[in-house]
Amino acid sequence: MVRYDESTAAKGEKYVRDQRGRGGRRAATAAGGGGIVAIILAVLFAVISGGDPGSVLVETATTIPQIDGPVAVDPNDPAAVDPDAQTIEYMEFLMFDVQDTWDQIFDEAGLVYEPTTLTIFDGAVESGCGRATSQVGPFYCPAPNDRGVYMDLDFYEELARRFGAPGDFAQAYVIAHEIGHHVQAVLGISDQVRQAQAQNPNIQNELSVRQELQADCFAGVWGWSASQRTTLDGLPILEPGDIEEGLRAAASVGDDTIQAQAGMTINPDTWTHGSSAERVEWFQRGLETGDPEQCDTFASDVTVTT
Repeated sequence: MVRYDESTAAKGEKYVRDQRGRGGRRAATAAGGGGIVAIILAVLFAVISGGDPGSVLVETATTIPQIDGPVAVDPNDPAAVDPDAQTIEYMEFLMFDVQDTWDQIFDEAGLVYEPTTLTIFDGAVESGCGRATSQVGPFYCPAPNDRGVYMDLDFYEELARRFGAPGDFAQAYVIAHEIGHHVQAVLGISDQVRQAQAQNPNIQNELSVRQELQADCFAGVWGWSASQRTTLDGLPILEPGDIEEGLRAAASVGDDTIQAQAGMTINPDTWTHGSSAERVEWFQRGLETGDPEQCDTFASDVTVTT
């Protein structure tokens, strides 16, 4: 269990935007298109797609159904009024703590870190990259007029139930990965990747994989930082087992694992995020070194599977 102080979470409130209710919560059963099977496959292929120039952030033709009828709650019970209240507080802590870590890293390098925001939504959301539904999973929009992280909190249930990666550090890995994409945008790496992909479409997937693996490594850099620190009460932020939760999360979203779960032939030529082994390897490299300089997945002597 990741420990944190409420005062730290409060510092992250300004980085979290709650837009739940604007997109329309999708119903438990699918409507239109290919039904529930299509939604499951969409989730499998789009999970953690932040920063991909070839991302699936496109308008979907499937109508997102609304849930009708009021829900009875106890107004005196904050958790009943908002069952996600504790999760949102945790997201606020992460948005501050991960970015505070990067702010210090940038400062030590003589650079200026520009913070990003997390938009929490349900159903669908409009971003600077266009309209996206919950089916795409968490994502980062690198558009200059946005540069924000987006997430439907239901993804965490999907991560635990369908991908077998429960735990709050697994959740932290997702946020730290998406912020890793923001770090790439601030440093100009994302623009360089897009330019290289446009100039040489034959290596578009390989560059995408390298970009995703670097975001995994950057997530590990934060994990190392968290492992070195304590709360105001002197308790370690991370507990035994937290790192393992993050590693399971990284392994669960490898392209080979996702294709296998979908009952498809494992085809490295179609990968955009890397294999489970590669994602674990680079996340672990960041965890063990805490050094962003060790996250150069674009080095010519680095081998990735595509």
